[in-house]
Amino acid sequence: MPNSGSRASRRALVVGAGIAGLAVALRLRTGGWEVLVVERAPARRGGGYLVNFSDLGYDAAERMGLAAAVHAAEPEPVELRYVDRDGRVEATMGVRAQTDLLGERQVSIFRGDLESVLFEALDEPPDVRFGTTVTAIEQDAGGVTATLSDGTRERADLLVGADGLHSRVRSLVFGPEEGFRHDFGTAIAIVPLPEVPSGIDPGTSIALPLVRRGVSVITPPGRQAAAFFIFRTGDAEAELAAGAAATLRHRYGDLGWVVPELLDAAERNEADVYFDQVSQVRADRWSVGRVVPAGDAAWCVSLFAGFGSSLAVGGAEALGDELDRQPGDVPAALEAWERRLRPVAERWGRQGRRLRGVFVAATPLGVRARVLGLRIATHPVGIGLARRFLAVPPTPDQR
Repeated sequence: MPNSGSRASRRALVVGAGIAGLAVALRLRTGGWEVLVVERAPARRGGGYLVNFSDLGYDAAERMGLAAAVHAAEPEPVELRYVDRDGRVEATMGVRAQTDLLGERQVSIFRGDLESVLFEALDEPPDVRFGTTVTAIEQDAGGVTATLSDGTRERADLLVGADGLHSRVRSLVFGPEEGFRHDFGTAIAIVPLPEVPSGIDPGTSIALPLVRRGVSVITPPGRQAAAFFIFRTGDAEAELAAGAAATLRHRYGDLGWVVPELLDAAERNEADVYFDQVSQVRADRWSVGRVVPAGDAAWCVSLFAGFGSSLAVGGAEALGDELDRQPGDVPAALEAWERRLRPVAERWGRQGRRLRGVFVAATPLGVRARVLGLRIATHPVGIGLARRFLAVPPTPDQR
């Protein structure tokens, strides 16, 4: 039975085996917790898209002994190119310039690879139930009981909902998703590509920025290429319901260059396409008793902020710290954790809202400004300006 007054007997149920869930599981296991992880997907996922991992996430990874493994999983960096509708290069940023901009203490890593680093860092095979999620949650003074989709009931001292933007845990405990999700009127589709499209050099990242839409293709050496479509929309729900292939064909069918190849790939591999709208999660509180969302389920700062993975890992470490400080009072520890982390999450949430226009320009002038901005950022005098504009976290010697 749960007993929050005893370190040896503390038990946690973590819902979600993504970056946030695995980071929480790892940190809690380090603190002596027994951890059960349930994951809706039938198996661990791989690949995904590249994320920038830095600042408090990188610092936490160092303290957790993960920095070397994170760097080892980083794919070979590639040159960034902005092109026009015909594929003609308009601006470039080489690998060295990207490092100068973002700093040495950051890693561009595929989401699935970061998940693997966290999973493999667990000192013994974790208790993970795939194809399982939570269907009901009850609390009392002594603990929390979750009913799972496999028909079992699990008792714990703490339940962490690390189940993403569309969190089931958050809906069960805090209320319907619509009360917390704030949409940006923008949709994104990520299409895995079986081969590098003709007309694109392998080992590059190509971006075609357009008015109210854009498309990018990344072809990292030794890894699967992928196309990224992003566009503004006045009716995201209808376009999501229509499906990725049909929506992308409608939105991008007028373009030439390599875009027809990308659209064909979306149709052939539609089951593997990630298609959703860009949103944030904003909640007035992050815990109710012994139940707490974490990662995107609590504070999704959006794709535009580019800081979700760092917040997930840094937040997991901070959660473990507060639970260690107050082992006999889980609710108080969760409140302390929120006070510690909320200012950081809110700051990056504001950054996400500010950068929407950079990712998806509303006017031709905005498109030109984006291209010009990349050119400026490649020069020494422009790097400082770009770092401030993008809110790149300072390095330890700059703090």
